[in-house]
Amino acid sequence: MPASKTERLVNLVICLLASRTFVTKERLRATLEPYRNCPTDEAFERMFERDKEELRELGIPLEVGTVSALFEDEVGYRIAPGEYALPELHLEPDEAAAIGVAARFWQQATLAQAASSALLKLKAAGLDIGEAAPAGIEPRVRIEAPAFEPLLEAVYDRQVVRFSYRRSDGEVRVREVEPWTIDSWRGRWYLAGFDLGRDDARVFRLDRITSPVLLTGRAPEHKVPDRLDVRAHVDTFAERSSADLGPATLRVREGTCFPLRRGATSIAEGDDGWDTIVITAYADTAGWLAEYGADVVVLDPPSLRAAVISNLRAIAASVSTPAGALAQENGPVLPVDGVGTGKHHKRLEVAS
Repeated sequence: MPASKTERLVNLVICLLASRTFVTKERLRATLEPYRNCPTDEAFERMFERDKEELRELGIPLEVGTVSALFEDEVGYRIAPGEYALPELHLEPDEAAAIGVAARFWQQATLAQAASSALLKLKAAGLDIGEAAPAGIEPRVRIEAPAFEPLLEAVYDRQVVRFSYRRSDGEVRVREVEPWTIDSWRGRWYLAGFDLGRDDARVFRLDRITSPVLLTGRAPEHKVPDRLDVRAHVDTFAERSSADLGPATLRVREGTCFPLRRGATSIAEGDDGWDTIVITAYADTAGWLAEYGADVVVLDPPSLRAAVISNLRAIAASVSTPAGALAQENGPVLPVDGVGTGKHHKRLEVAS
């Protein structure tokens, strides 16, 4: 949940808990700044109705009653402290470990402070969350700021967004999207939604969004599909498009490119700080290798080397950096983090 919305809901809960009587909407609007800043009565009504439903979905007992015995049609809201109190919390060791992993998942995201605060409260309650992840388990999905938080807010608030998006060929276009959901797949975050410009469903990689995400405030016109699995759509396309292109020989910098090394059919250690490995190349391997930047040089086949250089030139042109000139001579040079797919597919497809 976006930090701004979380703060608004927490303040609403505090306000309703602190009052001994039912609180009217008008009083809540005058008391809480986010409601007070709503430009119109309609905007306030929409926000307040969403917040009420959010609290109920979270299991918070929101009571509705009359404010005055003389005017029964004057409705107010409150949260009874006795109904809101939680029982003593007990967690099994594996449950506590899972919470610790989940909190570390957000350690570099905008919710890092909230995650750390939650862990401190659990430890203060006597729960042993642990300092390290279980052996071999560590959260690795990154949050591609600054796109993640505003898109998540747009998903929750159901409003159209606008942003510039870099296609797989390097071209940047402005997209208007009705966001449906955000999901992760193989270390990347994806936004699924309805692309208004293309009049069809699309999936967008968040790390290809090149501009700040603008929340337009417009309500979507299309209904969110009843069953939506972004990961399944992306994965299905990956299996369909990743044809085996044969072996590829690479020089990789010592101490880097561990995902490539794990899938290599052979590894020859060098004495110059570089190792030579052989991997099986697929349709999307060029885009994947380009993201390793200066840590990879493609030796063979020439077609794969050319494709990697083409990817890097497109990236360099899109961000207006001088790195493209180096890419012409040395292959991968741009230090782009992570592993990606560079895929698109029909229907619910990764945008290109």
